[in-house]
Amino acid sequence: MAEQKKVATRDSYGKALAELGKEHEDLVVLDADLAGATKTVTFKKAFPDRHFDCGIAEANMVCVAAGMSTTGLVPFASTFAMFAAGRAFEQIRNSIGYPHLNVKIGATHGGISVGEDGASHQCCEDFALMRSIPGMTVICPADGVEAEAAVKAAYEYQGPVYLRFGRLAVPVFHEEGMKFEIGKGEILRDGSDVAIIANGLLVYEAIKAGEILKEMGINAMIINMATIKPLDEELVLKAAEKCGKVITCEEHSVIGGLGEAVCSLLCEKLPTPVRRIGVNDRFGCSGPAAELLEKYGLTANHIVEVAKDFCGK
Repeated sequence: MAEQKKVATRDSYGKALAELGKEHEDLVVLDADLAGATKTVTFKKAFPDRHFDCGIAEANMVCVAAGMSTTGLVPFASTFAMFAAGRAFEQIRNSIGYPHLNVKIGATHGGISVGEDGASHQCCEDFALMRSIPGMTVICPADGVEAEAAVKAAYEYQGPVYLRFGRLAVPVFHEEGMKFEIGKGEILRDGSDVAIIANGLLVYEAIKAGEILKEMGINAMIINMATIKPLDEELVLKAAEKCGKVITCEEHSVIGGLGEAVCSLLCEKLPTPVRRIGVNDRFGCSGPAAELLEKYGLTANHIVEVAKDFCGK
């Protein structure tokens, strides 16, 4: 596969906020002393009066965002995934989820690919935590173009949204101007032997795996499932029915994320063999992002090995 342009989805988050800010005066951005890292500094430079640094006080920031939303503003509360989903979980649950307020949570630096920051900052539990909140929409875009489109879709959506972005620059494979529809998956490659359903940076790895598998005689369907909740149930069921085997891939624990969402649906409506690729009930560790992805099996090569075994090749 030819080398492609790489962009970190956190960069696209900042860019999308700045673009939205030009069109919507009700959009405000909050940050917890991390504007440079979360890239909300891009919005801050353009609209300093609508950017609020709440300091290293994520729980308070979430409550401020909740209050702002009751005045008609559309707040994007921004910090690292570990601090958003982890440290501020109670406030997100009680102050945003329970009253179902129109607050968007921009969580950057999710997953193992945070790299050298180590286990304390590598949040692989955020999908599980946010999925557990009634009415919360959970999104993890696959590349920079999709990330921009997802932020804009989240602004238009009425209700709480959790958006997860990455630190690591990843290949861009979507066309500029793509339309993002919350709750809808995307078939990137059709197939009939096994359906590979992925999100985040694992989508591009799944695309690469699909090309390798094709050379081995395995016809894999590749699906980008950026919206983890609500899941595109119709697409998952259609893929499972056609292929008879499903592999899920995510930069998250195998507990509580995309894999469990898919398994929960299939066990109730269409029992289907599933293999889950993710972080296997372990904490992360410090190291270069690429080496960590390899160590934890979050690569195209590992997807290929799982698919070969699953398909009996």
